[in-house]
Amino acid sequence: MLTNILTAAILATSALAHGDHEHQIPIAGPHKALWYNTLPGDGGTQADSVFSGISTFGRLPYFPCLASDEAKFDIAFIGSRKIGFSGGYNVPLDTNPFNSWATVLDCGDIPVTSYDNTWALHQIEEGHNAILTRAPATDANKKGPAKNGKTLPRVITLGGDHTITLPLLRSINRAYGPISVIHFDSHLDTWKPKVFGGSPSKVASINHGTYFYHAAQEGLLANDSNIHAGIRTTLSGPSDYENDGYCGFEIVEAREIDTIGMNGIIKKIIDRVGTTKPVYLSIDIDTLDPAFAPATGTPETGGWSTRELRTILRGLEGINLIAADIVEVAPAYDTNAEHTTMAAADALYEVMSLMVKKGPLSNMVKSEELEGKDEM
Repeated sequence: MLTNILTAAILATSALAHGDHEHQIPIAGPHKALWYNTLPGDGGTQADSVFSGISTFGRLPYFPCLASDEAKFDIAFIGSRKIGFSGGYNVPLDTNPFNSWATVLDCGDIPVTSYDNTWALHQIEEGHNAILTRAPATDANKKGPAKNGKTLPRVITLGGDHTITLPLLRSINRAYGPISVIHFDSHLDTWKPKVFGGSPSKVASINHGTYFYHAAQEGLLANDSNIHAGIRTTLSGPSDYENDGYCGFEIVEAREIDTIGMNGIIKKIIDRVGTTKPVYLSIDIDTLDPAFAPATGTPETGGWSTRELRTILRGLEGINLIAADIVEVAPAYDTNAEHTTMAAADALYEVMSLMVKKGPLSNMVKSEELEGKDEM
């Protein structure tokens, strides 16, 4: 910033020194070409410096989506954090999610109260649903997989406590019905309230270890098509796994990477959720080993590396991701280099790339129609 100020001062002094030149042409500003120049090759437009501008995810355009429905989008981020990407082209997935068919916006935060958990969950559900159910920028008039037969935009939520997944699933249920879930986490989060937290009250029974139990009880999850990946938690006993099965989940433990490898884990996930149904993806950053993501509330050793998680995520290409979240990032606990925040952003970059490469959700209906014709 100091360099910019000094440069401006030098330029101003120079202009004054030559002020009596007869043919002096005043410099009009600002010069957009200086600040937003076109990159050579396939890079698109170069944004401002990574340390300047408002804080949006990946320096995406910002629009207060809950204040107005004027802006159209295909993918919306909720709960922003400024992250800079160089270029944006995803080499392994052969796509650039920042320069594609999709209009991507950072919609900012959903305002919530800090005094009433029940009301806060309601605010999150309503805010998410207001963004989820808008007409997308692409294929708004085409058939889609939503309950009303329409094509909807995708929404990616950046959160704190994993409890927020419950109101997000309630919102998803209103738009799509029961949904298949891929859950990356070191913990099950399907515990019965009396087992996890003691359930001293109805409000306390809904927390970051029980929200999937409530989701199952409310009928938000598609039967027997949900899966955890990265599990390595201690249990109250074997009944925790039994209860998890009743909630509709299959389990991939973190240590399985030593026996079946990343490809084996990818296969288990795809076999479980399939490639024809809508799928919701929830990522707890504590899926990663605390060596790679220390800034989280309940770290567990023995987790995957950032490279392994990103490879597994890329392997989910072909799955119909209609929405996603990443949670339990606690910036106050992070390193000076912001390792955890960077890992979370890079994981979402892979998710965003998958969504862009899959195309608009109207493609799900096209695929079903083509399959129907083949069967005839």
